[in-house]
Amino acid sequence: MNLPIRARLTALYFAVLAVSFAAFFWVSDLGFRRSIDATVDSASRTNLETVQRLVSASSSLPQNGKLREELSRLADLWASGALFEVAGPDGAWIFRPQPFLRVYPPLPEARDANVTFATANLDFLQYRIALQRITVNGKVYEIHAAVPTEPFDQALDHFRLIETEILPVLVVLASLLGYWLSGRSLAPVNRIIETAGRIGAQNLSSRLDVPAVRDELRRLTETLNAMLARIEASFKSITQFTADASHDLRTPVAVIRATAEITLRKPRTQEEYRRALSTILETSVDTSELLENLLTLARADAGASGMEMRRLDLSAHVQKASERAALLGLEKTLDVTATTPSEPVWVKADAVAVDRLLLILLDNAVKYSPTGGRCEIALSRSETVARITVRDSGAGIPETELNHIFDRFYRVDRARSKNTGGAGLGLAIARWITEMHGGTIAAESSAGMGSSFHVQIPVHAES
Repeated sequence: MNLPIRARLTALYFAVLAVSFAAFFWVSDLGFRRSIDATVDSASRTNLETVQRLVSASSSLPQNGKLREELSRLADLWASGALFEVAGPDGAWIFRPQPFLRVYPPLPEARDANVTFATANLDFLQYRIALQRITVNGKVYEIHAAVPTEPFDQALDHFRLIETEILPVLVVLASLLGYWLSGRSLAPVNRIIETAGRIGAQNLSSRLDVPAVRDELRRLTETLNAMLARIEASFKSITQFTADASHDLRTPVAVIRATAEITLRKPRTQEEYRRALSTILETSVDTSELLENLLTLARADAGASGMEMRRLDLSAHVQKASERAALLGLEKTLDVTATTPSEPVWVKADAVAVDRLLLILLDNAVKYSPTGGRCEIALSRSETVARITVRDSGAGIPETELNHIFDRFYRVDRARSKNTGGAGLGLAIARWITEMHGGTIAAESSAGMGSSFHVQIPVHAES
């Protein structure tokens, strides 16, 4: 049903009110009817008891004529159309008013001393009649006392008429009130919608006004503001990422183009062509590595890791990574050492990703260690985690920079990065790989004392 919330709330309110009012009036009508029945039965019983007392008091009279006179005088005293009749022991009627001669349907016989009730028309008017047999001085009398129900029926009909006239009016008026109230209640939501609609890429720092009342709308507004803050942070991150990527890609592309253009301006010697092609090749390799890192981070943002988690021995991978780091450090004559436990350290991990993580950390250690320095990788384990520590003897990282070194394109010393290479993506990829394995990575450093990177990965139970 494609209706606004306000219309749906009003329709629901209308339906609930209609059912509620209908149920209320139905219960009221039922209660009214039962109250009338109880009142009429009580009145007819009271009249029956009055006649019974008179019959009992006049039973000593020698003739029925005397009893008839007493009953006639009693009938003259009654008002509101109440009637009664009395039959003697022989079944003949001692006193019987004219309306009882036209009774429909016929009244049942009173069989015992218990009072029974019946409803019948006397002279075309409806009565509630109490019937009872009494025994006085060994003589059995049958008494019928009738009370008209017409006044009560008229009151009930009037009540039902009021029901049919007032019920629709009440429901409509209450629904209109509900429509107005729903509009007032949804007004803050409309303001939230209007404000949110004005927020775009140019003003992501804008926020919704938080209501003072601590209700659901305040929670909604605070949640939307928190979401806007996350969107703003993500937007800034993407913008910065795009700018940094464009900058880092522009330089190698410009180098390749400039080298090719300069080389082609005039004939060159074979050695000059070789140097130009070598420059283009080296730059292309660096560019390919940058693109691969960008694609890795893009897959990470998209949640597509592509990793195959298998049970592997982390010690073997640490040894292999240290051997590759030793080859990278030959030019600097670095002392690369690896320390691993004597027994395998089993983890559930992707072999390619683990090798890349270790190579990133060792490559950075080699790059930033001075000639003749040292690099160390150590592996240990506890009951729950495997710990990898990579240390170098470089200049270290300022303490103020430690919280940012895992950010994308972040480089502590951009001037030095030109000499060491890299676009500031390695540690960001290392953190992503670690987190994909359920682990953590952290760095600590002191000026002039080198740096240490600590990785923790959950161990896998041996099978």
